[in-house]
Amino acid sequence: MAGEVQPNRSFRISPVDQLGRKISPLVMDAAEQIGRRAIRHAEKLQLDPAIAASLLEEAAAAVTHALNRKSNRAQENVRDLRGYLFRAFIRRINKSLKHRLRVENAVRILYLTSRNSTDPRAELEMKMLIDESLTRGGPVVRDMLYRRVEGLSWNDIGPFYGISAHDAESRFSQALKRIRRMLGLEKEE
Repeated sequence: MAGEVQPNRSFRISPVDQLGRKISPLVMDAAEQIGRRAIRHAEKLQLDPAIAASLLEEAAAAVTHALNRKSNRAQENVRDLRGYLFRAFIRRINKSLKHRLRVENAVRILYLTSRNSTDPRAELEMKMLIDESLTRGGPVVRDMLYRRVEGLSWNDIGPFYGISAHDAESRFSQALKRIRRMLGLEKEE
């Protein structure tokens, strides 16, 4: 079946994750041993196998970093490296799924309340914008977005930051405008 990990093929990860962090050979071996099981688990949670493999690489790099920070004696306390790595992988999956859920909820709430349309292109643009706002918009923009999704008005949000409602709305709008330009959804003036 397409997208399914073949049982007779070995699972290989890169010795360096996407952020350029090296993965120790010991952790790589453990990652390759749990790889097929980890990808199958992620697929059951409706997570793309490529994303799951990337998350496994991130977890392997983080485990390598954690083991390098600890003393040799502390490394010996990690009796089950595969289990330790699998738990780190599961934490990354949970974080990814929570992020996806936040984006989907924000899209549904903001898009449906602001526009009474079912235009799939506009909904996709809104989803991209919200996703980028949550990942690259910075902590203040992210917090403002969460507060808006919760139904707070700009009059409620502004005082939280010690600014007027107009300033809060303007700051948020400017951040969204930058993200739209970055995504190519809006042309620069």
